[in-house]
Amino acid sequence: MSTQQLTQGNSTSSVLGRRLGGELAKLRLAAGLTQGHAAKVLTASTTKVAKMEGGWVSMRDPDIRALCELYAVHDPGVIGGLLELARVDRERRRAKGWWDDYAMSGVAQEYVALENAATAIKAWQPGYLPGLLQTPDYVRALRRAPMSVVTEETQPDDEFVESRLARQRRLHEKPLLTYQAVIYEAALRNIPGGVATVRGQLEELLRATEAPNVTLRVFPFSGGTHQGLNGPFTIISFAEPGAMDVVYMESPFNKRWVEGGEDAAAYDVLFEKIAVHSLSERESVTLLDKLRKEL
Repeated sequence: MSTQQLTQGNSTSSVLGRRLGGELAKLRLAAGLTQGHAAKVLTASTTKVAKMEGGWVSMRDPDIRALCELYAVHDPGVIGGLLELARVDRERRRAKGWWDDYAMSGVAQEYVALENAATAIKAWQPGYLPGLLQTPDYVRALRRAPMSVVTEETQPDDEFVESRLARQRRLHEKPLLTYQAVIYEAALRNIPGGVATVRGQLEELLRATEAPNVTLRVFPFSGGTHQGLNGPFTIISFAEPGAMDVVYMESPFNKRWVEGGEDAAAYDVLFEKIAVHSLSERESVTLLDKLRKEL
């Protein structure tokens, strides 16, 4: 399992960069070589090679070709795939996103960048509503709740709300993001704020269900217990060849990632099981409308 923090000094580790570095590390190990061997052929330090394999720095095509030669990798398809990963990674690192204008943490910026580049997202939320579906009043009420611990301490409330709304534009931009969210019933019955905030948030969720690219379902109290109640997770998928699915998990004091492989696949299986045992889309809309009318 690959679980990683995404900042190191002034460097940023990217998803595609880690994918590329991971593939090169596998090829190096398969060849029975050390990072020292790679450093020698690149005329670089072992620290630089470690950063390459960790996705902390972009890679040049000549370096990739030199490493493939060292590792006795001659398959044009394999080499071409690595070069394509490197090209897309370099382009993404150079691109400036709207999030660069906000005082977000490095991890938050990386998450938003992934969200912006994604083609599909699956979100399970047992305690709060998904960020892409929150209203400004909900966000403010959540951050001001008596027992709330604000982790984005560098962002004032208004700026945080503004950046949250900027994130939500991704639901309406081309190419359309396929967004699936499953929310535990408890999150709907514990919306912070007054009646107006609760009503506004429920109405926003109802509007979201009308979008062709959004699927919203509610996991009811009657559904019983399951592993997903341990905490929220988000599965982020990309269109680029070779890009792994990324699973993001967050608790009040910790954020971590699982990238590709059996572990990421296990979260996808868990999400589908939760969705299958949730209310249907129509039943979920009925519950949302019922809660709104009860106010």
